[in-house]
Amino acid sequence: MAEYFDIGQSRSIPWKRRPRASQLLEALKDPDRGFDAVVIGEPQRAFYGNQYGLTFLVFTHYGVRLWVPEVGGPIDPDSEAHDLVMSVFGGVSKGERTRIKIRVRTAMAAQARVEGRFLGGRPLYGYRLVDAGLHPDPAKAADGKRLHRLVPDGVTAWVVRRIFAEYLAGFGIFAIAQRLTNDGIPCPSAHDPQRNRHRCGVAWSKSAARAILQNPRYTGYQVWNRQRKEELLIDVDDVALGHRTQQTWNKKGAWIYSDKPTHNRGLDP
Repeated sequence: MAEYFDIGQSRSIPWKRRPRASQLLEALKDPDRGFDAVVIGEPQRAFYGNQYGLTFLVFTHYGVRLWVPEVGGPIDPDSEAHDLVMSVFGGVSKGERTRIKIRVRTAMAAQARVEGRFLGGRPLYGYRLVDAGLHPDPAKAADGKRLHRLVPDGVTAWVVRRIFAEYLAGFGIFAIAQRLTNDGIPCPSAHDPQRNRHRCGVAWSKSAARAILQNPRYTGYQVWNRQRKEELLIDVDDVALGHRTQQTWNKKGAWIYSDKPTHNRGLDP
């Protein structure tokens, strides 16, 4: 007997792209595999959308039976009822994932707007994170999770104030970046090289100065939903490969601002 569990993998990922599931598909091809049946413990987690229809044919081809407790034993490839039930599990799985995404995003939007809560990620350049007490969710608090908030960083906050001051004084983005470099002030990637290993950190770039000037969180308000994870087809001509996820900028109208300021503005001492 062998076990194939994909831990930490989204159910939306096709079997061929899941590490353990793909190993199982390869094992089916081996006539000396040592087993002639596979038991699916939770079909709604094993199969997402139309994955059952794409996968069960492989089991049938290699003569390996698929057992699902919810159908009372092995799936009959000639049973219309079995095919319908398994298709329903795929639809339920997709609907459950969509429902969870909506609930989580709705809750996070309310937390950002009403509470001004810091919802994770790296702190802005010029700020650092400090403890803000126990998590309000008792279960998460019991696990040791705590809230955090932004406070000015004593080492870099003055650089942010200088950038805003020079911009208001009429200096352009390129001039600001050049002046910071000439004065020997480490750029964000040089200040924290462990977090920015993909950057050289030699000098201030105008994109770094622009990112600070255009980031609305320097106004002192918490801002969430500036970006989203968008799922795009890997291959339009082969939709069975599934999707890839990439970060995409949302339109400004979709950004969520806190009702009240939550931290020092970029210009504040």
